[in-house]
This record gives sequence, C-alpha cells and structure tokens, in this order.
Amino acid sequence: MTPRFLIADDHPLVRAALSETLRRRWPEAELLEAADFDSVMARLAPADPLASDPEVDLVLLDLTMPGSNGLMGLMLLRAHAPTVPVAVVSAQEDAETVRRARAFGAAAFIPKSASVETIQEAIAAILRGDLVAPETAAPADADDHDLYRRLATLSPQQLRVLAMIGEGKLNKQICFELGIAEQTVKAHASQIFRKLGVVSRTQAALVMNRLTPSGL
Repeated sequence: MTPRFLIADDHPLVRAALSETLRRRWPEAELLEAADFDSVMARLAPADPLASDPEVDLVLLDLTMPGSNGLMGLMLLRAHAPTVPVAVVSAQEDAETVRRARAFGAAAFIPKSASVETIQEAIAAILRGDLVAPETAAPADADDHDLYRRLATLSPQQLRVLAMIGEGKLNKQICFELGIAEQTVKAHASQIFRKLGVVSRTQAALVMNRLTPSGL
C-alpha cells in the first residue's frame, strides 16, 4: 500500500525538510502539504463521502500553524477525522506540551530537533499502529485526562465556537465567521458551558487557554 502523508506546517523550509525525510524512507509515498489549519481540514475531507478508507494515512501537524490554536487544532482533527493518526511535529519540546499532546490524542510527539532517522522510525512505528513519545516524556496526569474527556464530548462545531470564545470574539463575530445564526451560536455556547462544567465565557476561555501551553 502506498502511504499518504499530510505535512501541515506554515514554514516552507520545514515542509521541504519533512518531505525529503519521508521520501528517503518511503520513495513511493504520496505527499500532501498544508500551510494553514483550514487547508488541513479541507485536505482531510474525503473525495468520496461513502468511502470507508481515510484519504490520508498520517498527518504531521505543527501546533503553531495559523488557525491551529495550539492543541485545539489537534482536538479538531481528532473529532473531524478520528481514524487518521496525527503526529505532532513541534519545536516546542517542554514536558507540558508533550504530555498534553499525548493526552489529547496525538499518535506521536516528534521534536523538530530530532534526527532524520529518529523521525523516520517514529513514523514507521505509527504506521504499525504504535504510539510514540520522547523517552523523557512524562505520563499524562489526571487533570489532562479529565480535560480531554470533557473536550471530547464537544462536537467539531462546538470546538470551533470554543476556540473563538477563547480568542475573545463576540457572538456576532462567531456567527459571521462560521456562517450560522446568532441563536445557534448561543445554543452552542450553552452546550459548551454545560459540558465543560463552567458558567461563563471567561471560564470557557480559561479552559481554551489550557490548550495553548506557554510559548505556543
């Protein structure tokens, strides 16, 4: 089977380097690229909605690309395409980011500082169905698991609304950007508050901020 990889990074040099790394190990691979998060989501939309196989075998995701909103991008990808594994490839290598990326569904966390061989072996492991993390990575703690459990109850649209609430956008701005009625935004917000166990936009924004570790 010819693997299909989606390289999601806003830096052309990084995309080129990852493409070369993949080509060396999988010369027959089909390589797709995306420079912003909207393009990632569009790439993952199946050409045939009735197809049982995913269009992409692995996403290599940069957490800081435009529109990703840190780990919120990972959550959206997992909700939008739950059968497609996502490897976070990041220059942000602190323990908190690694731990939360794993807790929120990343199949791997690959530091951008890793060697070509390390990246290739990590990707090969993912294609075999294994989970990969740096040897120094700490296990996810109870708070991480609880936050992921609550966020996982949100629909993809509710995750988008939460991301915009975290950015401080008003209901009118959200309904304009998402192309939905303001009453629908209010209904989503109400469901978000209930599922997250918060009572205000400020508290919801604080939850959203936990998805963007310091430095992302």
